[in-house]
Amino acid sequence: MKAHSSFFNDVYEVVRLIPQGRVTSYGAIAKYLGTAKSARMVGWAMNGSHAETKPVPAHRVVNSQGLLTGKAHFATPDRMQQLLEKEGITVQDESVTEYTKHFWDPTTELG
Repeated sequence: MKAHSSFFNDVYEVVRLIPQGRVTSYGAIAKYLGTAKSARMVGWAMNGSHAETKPVPAHRVVNSQGLLTGKAHFATPDRMQQLLEKEGITVQDESVTEYTKHFWDPTTELG
């Protein structure tokens, strides 16, 4: 895990910038960090984010179709959906409805 800590920290810093009520994808974060083919590594970072002392809103990171593929890594199977809904995002059939409306692209938003 140590070899990935710098990358993971970079991922966490980006995720902390996602505004409430918005979502992004593993791939969008990877692309922003200059490692476009490492979406899976972003997923691994999200899996470990719950152990961070500074909160990481991992519930705001979904797959490229808006599916809640990371939901298994939350305290309960429906916790990711609950957190998104609390922020005004509708989830149906484990997918963010109006995904493009809620999508936050770090490359566009952060430059």
